[in-house]
Amino acid sequence: GNAPAAADSPAVARLRAAGAVLIGRTNMSEFAFSGLGLNPHYGTPRSPFDAERIAGGSTSGGAVSVAGGMAAAALGTDTGGSIRIPSAFCGLTGFKPTARRVPLDGAVPLSTSLDSAGPLARSVACCAAMDAVLSGETLDARPASLAGLRLYVTRDFVCDGVDADVAQAFEDMLSRLSAQGARIVPFDFPELRRLPEINAGGGLTAAEAWALHRDWLTRDGERYDQRVAQRIRRGAQQSAADYITLLAERRAMQQHAAERLREADAWLMPTVAVPAPRLDALERDEDFFATNALVLRNPSVINFLDGCAVSLPVAPGIGLSVCGLHGRDARVLQVAGSIEPLLR
Repeated sequence: GNAPAAADSPAVARLRAAGAVLIGRTNMSEFAFSGLGLNPHYGTPRSPFDAERIAGGSTSGGAVSVAGGMAAAALGTDTGGSIRIPSAFCGLTGFKPTARRVPLDGAVPLSTSLDSAGPLARSVACCAAMDAVLSGETLDARPASLAGLRLYVTRDFVCDGVDADVAQAFEDMLSRLSAQGARIVPFDFPELRRLPEINAGGGLTAAEAWALHRDWLTRDGERYDQRVAQRIRRGAQQSAADYITLLAERRAMQQHAAERLREADAWLMPTVAVPAPRLDALERDEDFFATNALVLRNPSVINFLDGCAVSLPVAPGIGLSVCGLHGRDARVLQVAGSIEPLLR
């Protein structure tokens, strides 16, 4: 029932002022609330590698438009992986900046605590150029020397149950980086295994989405993608005390990360634990929700920690995430830029 926007959002206005040619809007997960990119209303974009597989979400159409050569880059938002997942599945580079670096005014929020906006493109340099326009801040994103870089890797949580092809691509990349003089530093982060328990009630996303959508769902609930509506409604079951506890858990997890990653140049992990699923494997709700949770698992860690990350394409449909703590955007771009030549 809301009228279309009558003016550009600040992020879009900045792109237009910098000379960007805005060629259109693309299909995506409704309200950006899924890592799979399905859209039952207007159509589901498919993987550029295999039309029987999904493109990943929520920015599915944006990723396909770049992978298919229709656009040089796309603008997406990222609450739990919505830039990085489709970048991984579609063979692109995607940058999730630290939250609040890019203005979100004019965008429909999903989670005001977790939302970021950033680019999907074909290179780290293109992502950095777009980020400079979007954020109004030009970072020093020149590639670092690989020799001596401290690249941290934990097997806790983010490597659990990883698909064999994803695991092989990840291990191959670690070996290649080590051969180039980078230091691969194993570290323990057992607290990450508590994340499913912490977010069992829907997490910050459900709580904050419910605050926005409750009146709309009451009025127009039948018009929603019912899988999206179901996840939003989980927020109705959270109390104020539950929400405050979530915020405290997040602060504690951020402190653990700060202690463990204090000397890291970047933290590496598989962007997504599995390659792009087949679309026909998501027809049953239980399969959809289980797959969605698995696809979101790794990238959502960085949103919970209020960090930043670049996903690089290391194999068809498989991404490597170069991650950093809050405000380490420049260093993440530098490290990603130094890894990028190894992908060619």
